Amino acid sequence: MNPLRDRLNRATVAIATAATVGLALPRPAMAELFVSYPPREHTTTSEQIFIIGTSDDDAPIVINGAPVERSRGGHFAPTLPLELGANTIAVSQGNQSITLQITRLAAGTVYDTDNFTAATIDPAVAIERQLGEPLCLSAIAPATITNPTVTIGGQTLPLYPEPAPIELPPNSAVLNNRQEFFPSNSTPLAPQFQRWSHCTTFDQPGTFAAPEFRATLNGQPIAQIGGGSVTIAPISPVAIATVSVPEAVARTGSTTNHSRLTPLPRGTRATITGRDGEWLRLDYGGWIKDEEVTIATQGQPVQATMRSAAMVDVGDWVEVRIPLQSAVPVSVDQSRDTLRLQLHNTTAETDIIRWLDLPWLRGIQWQQLDPDRVEFRFEFAPEVHAGQQWGYRVRYDQTTLVLSLRKPPEIDADRPLAGVTILLDPGHGGPEDFGTRGPTGYPEKEMTLTIAQLIRDQLEARGARVVMTREEDADLWPNDRVAVIDATEPTIALSLHYNALPDGGDPIATHGISTFWYHSQAEDLARFLHNQLITRLDRGSYGAIWSNFALTRPSNTLAVLLEFGFAINPDEYDWIVDPEAQQELAATLADSLEIWMGDRRLD
Repeated sequence: MNPLRDRLNRATVAIATAATVGLALPRPAMAELFVSYPPREHTTTSEQIFIIGTSDDDAPIVINGAPVERSRGGHFAPTLPLELGANTIAVSQGNQSITLQITRLAAGTVYDTDNFTAATIDPAVAIERQLGEPLCLSAIAPATITNPTVTIGGQTLPLYPEPAPIELPPNSAVLNNRQEFFPSNSTPLAPQFQRWSHCTTFDQPGTFAAPEFRATLNGQPIAQIGGGSVTIAPISPVAIATVSVPEAVARTGSTTNHSRLTPLPRGTRATITGRDGEWLRLDYGGWIKDEEVTIATQGQPVQATMRSAAMVDVGDWVEVRIPLQSAVPVSVDQSRDTLRLQLHNTTAETDIIRWLDLPWLRGIQWQQLDPDRVEFRFEFAPEVHAGQQWGYRVRYDQTTLVLSLRKPPEIDADRPLAGVTILLDPGHGGPEDFGTRGPTGYPEKEMTLTIAQLIRDQLEARGARVVMTREEDADLWPNDRVAVIDATEPTIALSLHYNALPDGGDPIATHGISTFWYHSQAEDLARFLHNQLITRLDRGSYGAIWSNFALTRPSNTLAVLLEFGFAINPDEYDWIVDPEAQQELAATLADSLEIWMGDRRLD
């Protein structure tokens, strides 16, 4: 048997025995009834609210006349329904009472019963489109209007009724375990309203004033002006965007609600094919903000030719260098043992490519996917550390594209963590960012620092080099923490947190440890740590989850974010603050990292 696994199995038995007899949990050091959440005055759009609090008195706690259940530590977290408007919630124990004023606002858009609803007009901002490209104009208005039209650029166009739009659940719905998977279960537009639209094209360039929507309602004319002008761009010259920041955030659409694409490195050039307010649409399909680029005009779109590519060994990394005529947009896509690099607006004239012979890289293929898109496919050897990828970076050196692939670390058979750099990021911190709070008001920023220091000690005892993003109550933004990762380039980066729920959740019914990853290279580690922690510590599972967090996005390391349970769950909070349980958690995480690294030793 693997000696590390054997040691961890023995630790699991000890933990299970302690759980059977029951741990002696510390009681909160406070002399009165306390409500940690929500604030005394609170506004929400949720249909329900949870009340988080505690008391060191054993007398019953009553909320709006009903007694509530409490954990062994005296904590409570019931969920109450909310009516629209003002809600008064009274929390009492003996002669103590706390009154909460909760205001519930209507969710979603409030539609205008007497006109086109201004907030629903599309386009909502100044936009730019190309000649011949369909331009769709729409707005929501009462279903009983007659003769609806929209006027733009000297054209008056009829508006047509559209099927009721389906309102999909927000991303946060999955956190409350209330995700609706089928559109038929989503909320449709109220029957007294209708979306009206018309799509048209323009055969001449120009800039036109915002569209004007008109109709008749109950015999009276109504009108509403759109949110921005419309520009139809000429065929030539074309506008070119050049990325002027280290990495431009590229998205699938023109809002921050749209999904992220591969960031575009500094120097990337692409033709602008559209604009929505501050967002620019580039020729390969991504959208970026205009503040991240410089804009110039030229006579033809950006296009590049690829003739050669080569590999260069540079210490802990191997660089793939691809000379191009222009720094074109790129996309990176990973699967478990494959990395795909796509070069947009690129045509190959390639006959010879020279690669290094690397035991961890099974093969490299390239192909012209379509007339202006080239793909390189890097296949990592499955027989060597399970095809594990350890990190990548993308940059431009003038017009040479440089893809850096991180070499596998050297792993000692007896001490797999010896010499391995592991970054620990205690979440939150400083006077403004407390994170969530437990029933006693104990802030997440202190919970994470405590557990990070315990994990650090365990890792260093196993020979690891540990980097901490903070050692005290420091105020760090997410980009500050990412900067530490970029500067140190650890083998593994762990961001440490304790979980909470948005309004509408149920803290009593929600518990468990969860791990999060973004890049496929970190998925196996995230799943392994999740499964080890819940099994060895006999804890509940909230899941191993793909998520787009700032601390899971670094690509130069294996970045995993861990949530060690729900601080707002009364029973789980008892476990979270127990010193013995904290030590067991730290030791189990360190052992799990040691096992995972040992299983990926390059023989």
